Amino acid sequence: MEQDVESPAIVRQPMWTKPAREDLPKQLVDKSAAKKIQRYVRKDGKCNVHHGNISETYRYLTDIFTTLVDLKWGLNLFIFVLVYTVTWLFFGFMWWLIAYLRGDLDHIADNQWTPCVNNLNGFVSAFLFSIETETTIGYGYRVITDKCPEGILLLLIQSVLGSIVNAFMVGCMFVKISQPKKRAETLVFSTNAVISMRDGRLCLMFRVGDLRNSHIVEASIRAKLIKSKQTKEGEFIPLNQTDINVGYNTGDDRLFLVSPLIISHEINQHSPFWDISQASLVRDELEIVVILEGMVEATGMTCQARSSYVSSEIKWGYRFTPVLTLEDGFYEVDYNSFHNIYETTTPSCSARELSDMNGRMRLPLTWSLASKLSQQGLPDTHLETNVKKLADLDSKEDGPRKQPERNGEIGNIENESKV
Repeated sequence: MEQDVESPAIVRQPMWTKPAREDLPKQLVDKSAAKKIQRYVRKDGKCNVHHGNISETYRYLTDIFTTLVDLKWGLNLFIFVLVYTVTWLFFGFMWWLIAYLRGDLDHIADNQWTPCVNNLNGFVSAFLFSIETETTIGYGYRVITDKCPEGILLLLIQSVLGSIVNAFMVGCMFVKISQPKKRAETLVFSTNAVISMRDGRLCLMFRVGDLRNSHIVEASIRAKLIKSKQTKEGEFIPLNQTDINVGYNTGDDRLFLVSPLIISHEINQHSPFWDISQASLVRDELEIVVILEGMVEATGMTCQARSSYVSSEIKWGYRFTPVLTLEDGFYEVDYNSFHNIYETTTPSCSARELSDMNGRMRLPLTWSLASKLSQQGLPDTHLETNVKKLADLDSKEDGPRKQPERNGEIGNIENESKV
């Protein structure tokens, strides 16, 4: 499919004027050219992997049906016509050979002679009789007689083999036409993925949609991070695949794909993006492969649509524009805005750093006081005594006027300890 409708992204890189481009340092130009990432899966869902040096090619013949289905349309049609033509020619030759060996061709005008096949007077007529027999057309001009046992045997063989050829080739053509991957042409993915805040957490998001009114049954989605890594032992693993949780634990990965949905991945300590910040995202060479699976409602066949996002297609600090509006009695989806994104306030630090900052803001009061007293050089015993005194004083004091002042003083001490 062209699963991803290639519409221009809303976010564009600033264009340099022609003189500025000419004045760019050569090192900068070379660096930007070398930054291009080779895709593992293309935007249209096709895997950018070629298999070479396969010595056991006979394995393709053991699964000849799948091999024929996987062929391109031109070669598939050529084999389809070739198989029928070869079988017609072969059995036509066999009918001509029987007539030649029996001497039927020498008694064409003899009305007293009973041939194997009436009105068979050469190879062309034998070829036509072969076509009529295998396709069960039966024009009635050429017909086999009961005085030819070898012809009756050949008729049985051709009928059985012809049925097998018809079942195989017609079945292959039917599967080729009704392949569910054609259904994936109407499943679309957003041009870009985005990273922004959602419910107080950094999330990686992308959008999926279905252009057809017939739905994908039991639709589910999953994502993989494709990135090379080096183990602690020094082993280099190219294109290592890491699972990206898009709601497997909560069931959010099972979709009711009636209208476009935004798929969200929460960046937490279990996420491969836990240590990635906005600055490091630009430098990293990574790719996110998205796989949408489900059954076609019309045929019940399993359909799979794929797309991918490289690091340059992951926009930090953006959200998707809403596409669903409520009209008079129905909801309307505006697919012109399907790929549109807009900028939003998002911290540029990694999720780990953001979690550490939030954790420091939620530290208990006693820790803040102890840190302040420790900075003043008091011993641990004095720390415990002073913290206890302040806690007792806070519990006994009930004056509404002094409470805000005391809280303000403690709050100032806590803020100073955080600096």
